Amino acid sequence: MEQYELIWDKIKNKLQITLDEDVFNEHFANISTVFKVVNNAIYLIAPNSFVKSKIESFYLNRLNSMLNEHTPDKHMFKIITKEQAAEEIAKTQSYEINVPEKNLENKYKTGLNNIYTFENFVVGASNRLAYTSAMKVADQPGVVANPLYIFGDVGLGKTHLMQCVGNYILENDINKKVLYAKTDQFIEDYAKAAQRKSFDDFSQKYENVDILLVDDIQFLSGKTQSQLEFFKIFEKLKESNKQIVITSDRPASELFEIMSRLTSRFEWGLSVDINRPNLEHRILILKKKLHAETADPDLIPDEILEYIASIFDNNVRELEGALKRVLFYCTAFDYKFTIANAQEALKNLVNSKNISNLSIEKSNYNNILDIVSSYYNITTTDLLSGKRKKQYVFPRQVSMYILKELYDMTYKKIGQIFNGRDHSTVIYSIEQISNDIKSDKTKKSDIEKLLVKCGKNAS
Repeated sequence: MEQYELIWDKIKNKLQITLDEDVFNEHFANISTVFKVVNNAIYLIAPNSFVKSKIESFYLNRLNSMLNEHTPDKHMFKIITKEQAAEEIAKTQSYEINVPEKNLENKYKTGLNNIYTFENFVVGASNRLAYTSAMKVADQPGVVANPLYIFGDVGLGKTHLMQCVGNYILENDINKKVLYAKTDQFIEDYAKAAQRKSFDDFSQKYENVDILLVDDIQFLSGKTQSQLEFFKIFEKLKESNKQIVITSDRPASELFEIMSRLTSRFEWGLSVDINRPNLEHRILILKKKLHAETADPDLIPDEILEYIASIFDNNVRELEGALKRVLFYCTAFDYKFTIANAQEALKNLVNSKNISNLSIEKSNYNNILDIVSSYYNITTTDLLSGKRKKQYVFPRQVSMYILKELYDMTYKKIGQIFNGRDHSTVIYSIEQISNDIKSDKTKKSDIEKLLVKCGKNAS
């Protein structure tokens, strides 16, 4: 271990000379020792997830290049947080420093982005099945579901989740041969091989792997020769129990101009979808992103995060881009993080129609409360009160359900409307009505009528 700590000291000294003083102090000054060395990976402990994210995004390639000036065999740095190190220590008190393996260069040509990990993937109702499936596949590649087919709209996290699988597998066994490739890259590689009339390098790249991750398979549409070649690779890997993970913007059955024998094989394993996250999930995503973007996760108030999440509901990429814009705008001009400044930062990204559709004025939800109260022959005061009789509790639960259904309001916001009720009470109420709709036809009919009265499907 001592030899690796000496190497890290040399690299730190060089970084201190070459980097801006503030950059060095923020990112590297507090990384003092090597945590462990396993399978040619040298683990360093970052003080928090923000520093970890910044090093991985901007400095890791430089660190690895500097590292291999000091080692005769290929090595690489891995960055973990104090929390991750504590978990490792809890599992075992000792680590074996492996003998360096020769000729590791090709093992790092994976195409993976190491910032995509299960730890920074935010799980919610919209992606829980996909996340759980990917975790199981990563834990037992080639056994649980092969292929794993992940589909959903653009920007919802398919690529992130797919690369989580590859990074997790490499984290546990660096000797695994993992390849991530976009479908257009596969098509381009095949075209070059066909032009040269030499397929040795192409076959070596795509067939000599343990894990093949192929992104955006829908782009194989209409590419007959590429499809035939992919079919052969798929068959060979599947027969050898090599794990295949595929992403697409649609189910395999809805792929256009792709041969049926190929799409049918995509359905052999497990198909899971990722949907648009709801408001609570979007806020969690923003908080996680904020934690990675700044050393102060409380820098932006919750009300601003809720504002961003309420407007940018299309996909995660758009959501995170909006947060970055607010961060940059306020820090660049030294403005306070207020709703007004957030609106100013985002005004060019948001059209008036979206805002008018998404803004929830008090009159909107008061109208809903009046409609529900009138329907069940009680007063709005009773609806908002703490009375526990069934004649009040059920309409109250229905009101909460409708507010959530029509406006996707946060549980906290709904609780505030009902005189500060706890969000757990709101969650229980909404789940109760959801269950009633499934089991009671009369209640289902009543609630469907109320939803229409309150504005659902209204022009």
